Amino acid sequence: MNQVGAVGLIAALVFAIYGMISGAIAGKFRSPRMLKSAQRAVLGFFAMTTLAVVSLEYLALTNDFHNSYVASHSSLALPLVYKIPVLWAGQQGSLLFWTWLLSIYVALAVLLNRKKNRQLMPYIIAICMGVGTFFSLITFWVANPFDQLSLATATGITPYAPPDGNGMAPSLQYHSMVIHPPMLYLGYVGMAIPFAFAMSALLTKQLGDNWIRVTRRWVMVPWMFLGTGIVLGGHWAYHVLGWGGYWAWDPVENASLLPWLAGTAFLHSVMIQEKRGMLKVWNVVLIILTFFLSIFGTFLTRSGIISSVHAFAQSNIGPWFSVFLAIIAAFSLTALFLRLDFLKTENRLDSVASRESGFLFNNWILLAAVLAVLWGTIFPIVSKAIQGVTVTVGPPFFNKVMVPIGLLLLFLTGAGPLLAWRKTSFQSIKRNFTVPLIFAAIVGGILFFAGVHRLYTWMSLFLCAFVAASIVGEFYKGARTRMKSTRENFFASVYNLTMRNTRRYGGYIVHFGIVLIFVGFAGQAFRFETQGLMGPGDLLRAKDYLLRCESIDTGQKANYQYETVALSVTKDGHALTVMHPQKRFFLAEQESLSHVALHSTLAQDLYVVMAGQDPGSDKAIIHVIINPLVQWVWIGGIIVLLGTLLALVPSSIERQMADLHKGREELAEAHHVS
Repeated sequence: MNQVGAVGLIAALVFAIYGMISGAIAGKFRSPRMLKSAQRAVLGFFAMTTLAVVSLEYLALTNDFHNSYVASHSSLALPLVYKIPVLWAGQQGSLLFWTWLLSIYVALAVLLNRKKNRQLMPYIIAICMGVGTFFSLITFWVANPFDQLSLATATGITPYAPPDGNGMAPSLQYHSMVIHPPMLYLGYVGMAIPFAFAMSALLTKQLGDNWIRVTRRWVMVPWMFLGTGIVLGGHWAYHVLGWGGYWAWDPVENASLLPWLAGTAFLHSVMIQEKRGMLKVWNVVLIILTFFLSIFGTFLTRSGIISSVHAFAQSNIGPWFSVFLAIIAAFSLTALFLRLDFLKTENRLDSVASRESGFLFNNWILLAAVLAVLWGTIFPIVSKAIQGVTVTVGPPFFNKVMVPIGLLLLFLTGAGPLLAWRKTSFQSIKRNFTVPLIFAAIVGGILFFAGVHRLYTWMSLFLCAFVAASIVGEFYKGARTRMKSTRENFFASVYNLTMRNTRRYGGYIVHFGIVLIFVGFAGQAFRFETQGLMGPGDLLRAKDYLLRCESIDTGQKANYQYETVALSVTKDGHALTVMHPQKRFFLAEQESLSHVALHSTLAQDLYVVMAGQDPGSDKAIIHVIINPLVQWVWIGGIIVLLGTLLALVPSSIERQMADLHKGREELAEAHHVS
């Protein structure tokens, strides 16, 4: 299968190059015949990358250690469920996976637009196949996952297969890691499609509402995947790394956050262009920035230029990515500069007290967040280049900068929907803000008297109450208005109101999920931790919890040995549960990893880690952390996902608008053909 996979790679490269050239020719000369040929090249690119992916998966599932990549990232004892993720466990496989996901996205874009956007599609194919050419080149020449192991003997070079592989990194052998990388990749890769739409609109001068309307949905899908991947990454870090947190401002974590922030800014600013014909240049810039940061994140993860628990080893692909990033920047900014005359604003800002202003402030703050995170992430590279010394900035820098930014964004999340388009009167501001502010003030007062005195924590929870009240108010006011006109009951009104404008109300649900995530963040201020040595019969107190060591046992599974402690836990004198933190030693990988024991409620997590064994007493080192409100981070992430899915459902208003646009496109197409 090595040869089959290699043939798939080279064939995919040929199809990508042909698709790029034929797409450009079809766009330049408006040739339907060349467009059809380019579309077939896309399908060929998809088929060949699929062949390569299937070949590598087959090699991993059959333990074929002739293959260098499989020998490095799998082993005989690796459970079947983790043999599939071998595909993205290492550098070479993950780049092949990136290329395959791109082929799926492009094939979908071609199939969904085979009768639409015919002026844009040739250049969309050319640009996507240009990206595909780059990744196919990298995968075939620089990081080929189908290299075979060999030995130099007296008779020459002979194939070699070790009796067992090196295995997968123990930290990756966790269920959320099976889906976390694919989610992130779907987010990174998917940003290529809106970028291609934007560039195609610039090249064809088709800069009306159509490309914005089409592109918005193509941004939402990868934005949703990227956000889901970020939350799953936090869930993995919390459950596997054993330090009791879920976000450490690690460079690779930051790399995933950057395009998500830029995409968030676009999803808000695009509404101003749709409603008022403003921010046209800015929206193109945001699309370029989002795609650039997606490639930049891939570069950071794979070049080894920075140290991270998530990064791959140092490799020689860094210069290739640097050149590719330079090409993206030069090409896109040149195209934008040449089309500035077609992107003139149609309206001016009428008032600071308007929804446009709210979105504009939102964009500035999100851009500030992007710049702050980017600066902190690349600072080690900059300091190394200037001073010859690698200087890192850790969580204190990011927390100092990002906490105020996050609170400002949270405030605008609630305030923005309360403002009217164009101009909001003082009476309207007074009417819309009064109830949410009163509710937030009551919650803030209760929190203060309950002992919440830390400024940022109190402000975060105060603003969460304000935003939650404003969201509930929007649903309530809309439902009441609908009840008067339709005589529906309240719940039917809420449902029909939501389905009539899924984008707006799906957005509110996303905002509510963000509120819950901030509630979870605020809980970190009340974190408590302690540590002790424990043998059978020993006790350890952690606030209201009392832990008693019942036994210490050892054992072995297929791919690891373990030592586990049985801890009976009581709270306020009442028996609560028995917890089993473990220390595992993975045989093939020769690495140790702690397996965290958790008792979770909506109020707090009891987080117990067996950190090791004391060499003097042979007792277990038990680390206990009480983490309040963490579960709300995961619940908020799920609600953000559900809200995004709802916003992707076409509403009745959008279906009517789509029919209208379809008629216009058919007329334009008939005119184009004639």
